[in-house]
Amino acid sequence: MKTKTVQEFLSDLCRLDVKLWVEGDRLRCRAPQDVLTVEIKQELAERKADIITFINHNSAALVAEENPILPVSREENLPLSFAQQRLWFIEQLTNVSQIFDAPVISRLKGSLKVSVIEDAINEIVRRHEILRTNFISLEGQPVQIIQPTLKLSLPVIDLQELPAAERKIEIQRVIARESSRHFNLSEGLLLRCFLIKLSEREHISLLLTHHIITDGWSVGVFNWELTTLYAAFSQNQPSPLPELSVQYVDFAVWQRQYLQEEVLENLLTYWKQKLRGNLPVLQLPTDYPRPPIQTFSGNKQSFFIPADLTQRLITLSRNEDVTLFMTLLAAFKTLLHLYSGQDHILVGSPIANRNQEETEQIIGFFVNTLVLRTNLGGNPSFQDLLKDVRKTTLDAYAHQDIPFELLVEQLQIERNLSYTPLFQVMFVLHNAPIPDVEIPGLTFQAVEASENRKTMFDLIFHITETEEGLLGELEYNTDLFESATIERMAKHLETLLTAIVADPQ
Repeated sequence: MKTKTVQEFLSDLCRLDVKLWVEGDRLRCRAPQDVLTVEIKQELAERKADIITFINHNSAALVAEENPILPVSREENLPLSFAQQRLWFIEQLTNVSQIFDAPVISRLKGSLKVSVIEDAINEIVRRHEILRTNFISLEGQPVQIIQPTLKLSLPVIDLQELPAAERKIEIQRVIARESSRHFNLSEGLLLRCFLIKLSEREHISLLLTHHIITDGWSVGVFNWELTTLYAAFSQNQPSPLPELSVQYVDFAVWQRQYLQEEVLENLLTYWKQKLRGNLPVLQLPTDYPRPPIQTFSGNKQSFFIPADLTQRLITLSRNEDVTLFMTLLAAFKTLLHLYSGQDHILVGSPIANRNQEETEQIIGFFVNTLVLRTNLGGNPSFQDLLKDVRKTTLDAYAHQDIPFELLVEQLQIERNLSYTPLFQVMFVLHNAPIPDVEIPGLTFQAVEASENRKTMFDLIFHITETEEGLLGELEYNTDLFESATIERMAKHLETLLTAIVADPQ
């Protein structure tokens, strides 16, 4: 097996949200819990000198360090980030708010002090201005309005008197009801919290936020701060969390100042070359005609890739000198090629987009989307396809700083309300599921929402690595596809993966 280049190794770490930077002659590292394996630590130590040299000569983050994020005046008009602006405009066009809601459900077991958890949530609201922010139009442009104070109440819905069967139904009804309620961007809190009481020692918490103020990483920040603050407050101790040096609005202003002149031109040069020519709309065979205005009605179909097939995919990835992400992406693109008959396949893939140390502890909408384009014309072998996907992915990581929304604007993509620009399907590889959190007297356990009634794209392929194998999920637009069609697609994908590991040629 070939030794990975420094760039390939660093791109693997990037996908795992591992941050590396240089201080003098020292290589510094920050990573999510349990991500840094013994093997990764050993390779970091062995390749330290090469990594420092590469970062010093190639890291786009160095430019950002020369222009650090600084607090800005709250007295002036505060712009939205590029990502926020796109959500705001879509909502004005469609008048559909709930498509951006991100429900977070947790099961709380133990002796819960309701007043304490309410105080902890309100401390988070105080700490993070974005949770006290509204969005209004001023002379036709959206601006952020930060409320100086806002207090959130924590309603408790008591279901402990219901029989077990009825209680389960009622839980889902409550979650569906609250998830379907609209947020008003221009006034009030853009998050809602509820407690469902099942017994004296068991509750379910429901947190709903508008996507314009949060992302997946932010959920982790919120949960970590909540458990930390609850542990302190329940012992009558003050908050142990340090004050934040900057807030999300400071990032929004910095982003618009940073993406100027040479930085922007270098990024655009790459993406204009990569996305030149005709960019076809993916023509998957649908069960229903595409509506003239994009709808966001969604559902999902789960499936499982067993451990033996998963291990063979991992082995193939190592032998071909690619990541599991690249192998699964290449397989997914192959399936889309077979379904559509099109050669040029464009797929979106999210990336955390938190390249500065200051942004790692901030709640906000940072996530960016990369457009990964592949030409499957000429009937390439899967091994050749993997090489192309690897190069495309690595190059995209190296040019990830341009916001997707700015890219659409700069490429002068003609807007069509019936589908999303540049790509219509997305591929997401998730890290391991969030572990349970235990504090004295209480356990926080993440719960998967049973239903997903909305989706931003025609199709999203989620894949999560677990100890038992790969957990797959096809999220789809129900105004385009029937559930039976998506179920067949999942089976076709597993069949394709089995064939790939049997004969990559």
